[in-house]
Amino acid sequence: MPSFPLDISRPLTPGHPTWPGDPDFRVEPQARIARGDSVNTGEIRTSTHTGTHVDAPWHYDDAGRRLHEVPLGTYIGRCRVVSVQGHGEPLMLEVGALADLPDALPPRVLLNTGQPAHWEEFPTRFAALSPAFVRELARRGVQLIGTDCPSVDPLTSKTLDAHHACQETGLLILEGLNLSGVPDGEYDLMCLPLPLVGVDGAPARAVLLPAGTLDGLNG
Repeated sequence: MPSFPLDISRPLTPGHPTWPGDPDFRVEPQARIARGDSVNTGEIRTSTHTGTHVDAPWHYDDAGRRLHEVPLGTYIGRCRVVSVQGHGEPLMLEVGALADLPDALPPRVLLNTGQPAHWEEFPTRFAALSPAFVRELARRGVQLIGTDCPSVDPLTSKTLDAHHACQETGLLILEGLNLSGVPDGEYDLMCLPLPLVGVDGAPARAVLLPAGTLDGLNG
């Protein structure tokens, strides 16, 4: 049995890899007690899409909602963790990966594609989502797609077909989860992105709780 809460966030350690072209993740020391200051502090430098993070629709649609316009409840409540495998080149999740799942799913589905718990280097090949896969999840009642991959689209995609399918169907996106060792099944998700206003996304802390823990709090 897993020990709850299950932290499914990627630890932001020094040198944590970021999307190619994004700024490196750094925490620069500022005040230090050892130098005579009264406290220890640091300055964080990072992309809004570092590690475990949420995408606001404005990230991929200039008319989309910004992060502060997305209800926090979207990221809190019943979810299902599902192990899936991509196929082809680029590696892609198709509708067939959902064949063994019920027709009605919880509002949140987290996709465990087999990414390791720690990225030594930024993954260049990972399982992206086909637009048909996204639309099928929406048809089954899903409102939030989470993945252990750094994106729902392939690394080199310029058209961002999966992102736009999410916008078309109203699904929100949670990327960069650490689902290594997490058994498939139903849980309650508690995901809290940083409360940044007017932005395209934010790093988040995500944990799983036993299913039913949050009953009455959210959907």
